[in-house]
Amino acid sequence: MAPIALSKRLLQITCAIAWCLLAAGPVFGFAAIKPILISEHIYEDRCDAKASENDANGGLACNEQDLSLNFLFTIACMVTNVSALPVGSILDSYGPKVTGIIGSIILAVGTLSLRYAALWPQVDGYLIGYSLMALAGPFVFISCFQLANSFPKNSGLILALLTGAFDSSSALFLVYRLIYTNVKRISISTFFSYYLVVPVFILVCQVFIMPRDSYKTIGTLAKIAETGIDETGKPLDTDLLLPEDRDSPVEFIQQPTISETTSLLMRKASMASRRSSTVLRVSMMSTRSTKSVYEQEADNKLHQSSGGTFGILHNSSIGEQLHSKWFILMTLFTTIQMLRINYFVATIKSQERYLYNEDLAILINHFFDLALPLGGLASIPFIGLILDNFTTLTVLIILTIVSVVIGLLGLVAWLPGTYAGILLLVVYRPFYYTAVSDFCAKVFGYDNFGTIYGTIIAFSGVCNILQQVMDKLTHEVFNLNPLPINAFLTAITAIFGVTLIGFVRSQELDMKRKSLEFEAQEAGTRQIPH
Repeated sequence: MAPIALSKRLLQITCAIAWCLLAAGPVFGFAAIKPILISEHIYEDRCDAKASENDANGGLACNEQDLSLNFLFTIACMVTNVSALPVGSILDSYGPKVTGIIGSIILAVGTLSLRYAALWPQVDGYLIGYSLMALAGPFVFISCFQLANSFPKNSGLILALLTGAFDSSSALFLVYRLIYTNVKRISISTFFSYYLVVPVFILVCQVFIMPRDSYKTIGTLAKIAETGIDETGKPLDTDLLLPEDRDSPVEFIQQPTISETTSLLMRKASMASRRSSTVLRVSMMSTRSTKSVYEQEADNKLHQSSGGTFGILHNSSIGEQLHSKWFILMTLFTTIQMLRINYFVATIKSQERYLYNEDLAILINHFFDLALPLGGLASIPFIGLILDNFTTLTVLIILTIVSVVIGLLGLVAWLPGTYAGILLLVVYRPFYYTAVSDFCAKVFGYDNFGTIYGTIIAFSGVCNILQQVMDKLTHEVFNLNPLPINAFLTAITAIFGVTLIGFVRSQELDMKRKSLEFEAQEAGTRQIPH
């Protein structure tokens, strides 16, 4: 295949960033569009006469209307995350162009459903339309990942831009609300009439601009992101190469024995480096894979920087990985984090109204609507620094501590604490998603990365249906008091987090013990006279 012109590659990336901003995850801007849905009387017919009169006087949703609106977001979260697995399968089978086209069609149908929902009262067009928008997001977003290979040396930057666009896509409904409140009251039907331009734009780009065959698997991109080694086995940064290697093809070496590769990799390493890499070398003995020297060197550095977790299950079967405690504990931790974040997004205004008053709740809601997309952008450099410079165990400790602090700040009616909790949450959200991806790549490897990561996210998505249960408890049992549910979520976060940290710590100690035993055996073997 002939190289694609520089201008066309730049156009492809620009188009992808544009539609990710508009379509990758706008459903997560639910807190911004919810006041408009209430103002437009969506689901108001589910209120009794007395509640409807109170709504007309105070602009508040009755319990039935509030639960129905929150259910939109609950199902949207579930659909978005569960669809990760089938989207990956379609991507593997048919490529990014077909995947993107499917996404644009789903988005168009969802937009039309929202456009005409008021005309079909016998069908819940709002639930169908919002769910289809949520389903379309992964199709149009994940199909862009292959563009990271357009400029291999800048693949990390491209992925960061696409991820930043996804995080910022929640601002779409914020812009709509600002126009609705300050400029013109554009109805839901009219807004989604205009929004039809977006799926048409995506379809045109996919047909006429986007590449057909340059797709790289998510596992490949995860490997590039973790190791910095391209598919030829060379570092993306030529400065990392030896002078004699820069203009020569990379030399692949076979691994018939561990000593052969060890002598190449460790010739400049200290005794401490050799000790920390022993477990990795032991695991390498069980496979006869073909890797370049640079790939093995990158793996060895990742093993050291991760605290020993890198490569621990790379050679295990998918069944062994799915049944491991590594997978089970991370899945439980991810599930509770996703549930907490999405529950807060759906109920922020009602929570703050209970803690403060209506006026302050509106101000806090507006602050959150602005902070959510900006937080994703602001956190990008910090996420990279943390994941690159701290061990897996340290990252998990940071995740748990920050999550518990956010939960505790949500339990007190202290305005500075409320704003601090929101700022932490909007930065924590992309950090947590990226950390889970990083954990999967380091622990489970790249061959099964898509399946492992997709399964964790899909299972967490299914469990998001519990949002509706918690919402009903808050409305019907706790009289709109969010503190019992928030306290429970904070407590279970601490329990799952400490359990995961304790397990990883025990595994690190076990690996260090085996490493010392292995070195002692090696030393004893060398002392035996021949």
